[in-house]
Amino acid sequence: MRSYGQYCSVAKALDVIGDRWTLLIIRELLLQGPCRYTDLRNGLPGIATNLLSDRLRELEAADLVRREEAPPPVATTLFHLTEAGAQLEPVLDALGGWGIRYMAQPGEGDEFRSHWFAFPVSLFLHDGDPDGPPLSIELRTDSRPAVIEVSGGEVRTRLGPAPSTASPDLVLDGPPRLILGLLSAHLDPAQAQELGLTITGDPAILRRLQPVREVTAR
Repeated sequence: MRSYGQYCSVAKALDVIGDRWTLLIIRELLLQGPCRYTDLRNGLPGIATNLLSDRLRELEAADLVRREEAPPPVATTLFHLTEAGAQLEPVLDALGGWGIRYMAQPGEGDEFRSHWFAFPVSLFLHDGDPDGPPLSIELRTDSRPAVIEVSGGEVRTRLGPAPSTASPDLVLDGPPRLILGLLSAHLDPAQAQELGLTITGDPAILRRLQPVREVTAR
């Protein structure tokens, strides 16, 4: 691990987490919880196997990640965030919010994983009616489906389809940028559908979750 050689807390932090891929490994462990090596590889498209191994060793040495030999039936090594590693969550939240400005148009060949919805969803959506009935919104892309669950003032995102025992209140099916555009209210339903998003259900339920945009008087 290289050092900037500066007696500054920002430089000291970057000595530990400033290398390429390091914060994305932290992202995966924050979003997925304890992970097998293969889980991390699947959530980090483009990383070389030897580089992932090197980064994990560095994070362990810095006491940000620990490994656990899980007993049967799992019977494999699981990687966990330590308490110090979990304290990076606000840093990832801040970076995710700041980086949204660069997501208007995906780069050619950009990969996507459904659990990555969790960061923008937590930024865009807040339950404006905590006493209202529970809601579920299924998000379908070329990756695995994900579901936004709203209940009691909380908005959560999880991987997988909506339960077979209950149909989702709203299904958004299409490219991630259109789903995010609609959720963030940068696109209205008609615009999103015109661009190729399939909407099943009443998109008006999003009004409960989206922030009211202030109109500046002229």
